[in-house]
Amino acid sequence: MGRISQPPPVKLFAGVLTSRPELFGEVESRLTPLFGPVDLRSERFPFDATDYYTPEMGGPIERQFLAFDALIEAPTLAEIKVRTNRIEADFGGGTGLRRPVNLDPGYIEQAKVVLATTKNFYHRILLADGIYGEVTLHYQDGAWRAFPWTFPDFRDGRYFEFFAA
Repeated sequence: MGRISQPPPVKLFAGVLTSRPELFGEVESRLTPLFGPVDLRSERFPFDATDYYTPEMGGPIERQFLAFDALIEAPTLAEIKVRTNRIEADFGGGTGLRRPVNLDPGYIEQAKVVLATTKNFYHRILLADGIYGEVTLHYQDGAWRAFPWTFPDFRDGRYFEFFAA
């Protein structure tokens, strides 16, 4: 029988997608009271590997990652996704867009990047409250590696430097 042990805390991050550059700062100011100060901020990447979000978000869409100073317990990711969904909803009015902001919280640990989602699929597991977890990248032999289900923008390597920082 295996021994149950407490896993170490993990690094919380949020991917922020928007076609409105002026919203990046506003989103960060909504996230920091909940999750603490940002200690790592990525560049803004063009979100051009798919046009999946363009009908509801407009374009061109950019993604920026924010990593938070305080580590979290991995099981809290579901609660964090519920909170970020509420923030997304708050940005819905007055922009002329159905979804001006998309927030993708996740965490980084030594060997993987995990994203939270509301969408179930065969490779995702239920965390709590209708929130699922997906291992999106894994670290093996000194490099980040994708899975067949990894989103195209995560697969092409543009974010690897951020996740390695």
